[in-house]
Amino acid sequence: MFHYYFSDKLDLICCCVRHYKAKCVTRYDEVVTTARSRDELTEGFLAKLAATLRDEARMHRLWYDLRSQAMFEPAFRKDVLEIDKSLEAMIWRIATRYAELGNKKPASSPAALYALFDGLFQSALLRHLADDEKAVPDLLDEVRRLLPTIC
Repeated sequence: MFHYYFSDKLDLICCCVRHYKAKCVTRYDEVVTTARSRDELTEGFLAKLAATLRDEARMHRLWYDLRSQAMFEPAFRKDVLEIDKSLEAMIWRIATRYAELGNKKPASSPAALYALFDGLFQSALLRHLADDEKAVPDLLDEVRRLLPTIC
């Protein structure tokens, strides 16, 4: 009965992913707000990043599938572009707070930083789904090395 609220299966899938990602983009807000040092922000960000990769891998896999399908299915494009923009803003909030805590400014654009972090996350997700036990620790090490270079 639930599916009658949607125009078709694609509309239902988009709604589900939009709902999940709306929650996802606020995942780091508390860390960004409460961090009083770069180290605090880094450790809080890494803890939440590891948790979402481990605990919500199936939903992230659905997101990446939907984003790939948007290349072929016009019905997905508007939603995917909106979700991507919200994820870009999420990364930008982290980067600007990190920069602020070091009295600096980010050295890159929001789009470039999002692409960088998203690429690292997607690669780690694939490795995690392939049961690579080093996927999460390797991602965290890479992000820990990367953060100081963004500003």
